[in-house]
Amino acid sequence: MATKKTSSSAKSGAASKRSGASTSSRKPTTAKKPTTAAKKSAPAKKSAPAKKSAPAKKSAPAKKSAPAKKKPASPFDVGDKVVYPHHGAAVIIKKERREFDGARTDFFVLDVATDQLVLRVPVENAAELGVRPVISKAAARKVFATFKDDPQEAGSNWSRWYKLLTEKINSGDIYQVAEVVRDLTYAQQTKGISPALKRMLSKARLILTSELRFALDVSEEEATKKLDRALPKVEVPDGV
Repeated sequence: MATKKTSSSAKSGAASKRSGASTSSRKPTTAKKPTTAAKKSAPAKKSAPAKKSAPAKKSAPAKKSAPAKKKPASPFDVGDKVVYPHHGAAVIIKKERREFDGARTDFFVLDVATDQLVLRVPVENAAELGVRPVISKAAARKVFATFKDDPQEAGSNWSRWYKLLTEKINSGDIYQVAEVVRDLTYAQQTKGISPALKRMLSKARLILTSELRFALDVSEEEATKKLDRALPKVEVPDGV
């Protein structure tokens, strides 16, 4: 009876060893790696660099408005003694503003010495219209010297000569006016002249004496006497 007990206990011990051995030899089970690894997200595409905006064009600087041109100062003033072509010497008695061609314009008022005439000349272009100062005393002596030169005669082309005389008298040049007086005086003394030429001679003498009067500071009568004394006298043979 005792023997049986031993063998049964031994069996139970061996069985327990086996079971212990089996327990100890088993490796602990580890969690299996996931078969599918999470896919790495694709890197975000770099956004294309923003295009640089073209620099704004500089606006062209505003053109400066040209400064208003100053009107040139007139060489004349009220009280001056001047000469106006075809009319002779005059005095600027005043300056006035009048409506002309739709604009307000300044005028010189000229009192002509010989014709008892009043003229108005735009201040801005008086010189362009031929207005000039009266000659000096020295220039007046040169005018008298013109009478000593040989006169120019009409010749065969009378109409051309008449035209030349007319241009000279309207030129405003006192030396040319003196030539008209010299030539027509000579023609009158030697051959006689037409009524038209007599009127031209009278006009030329008035223009000449009016300026000599102011240049020499003498009266009109005295200026006329000086002119007559300076003109040569032509001796006309009897019977001519």
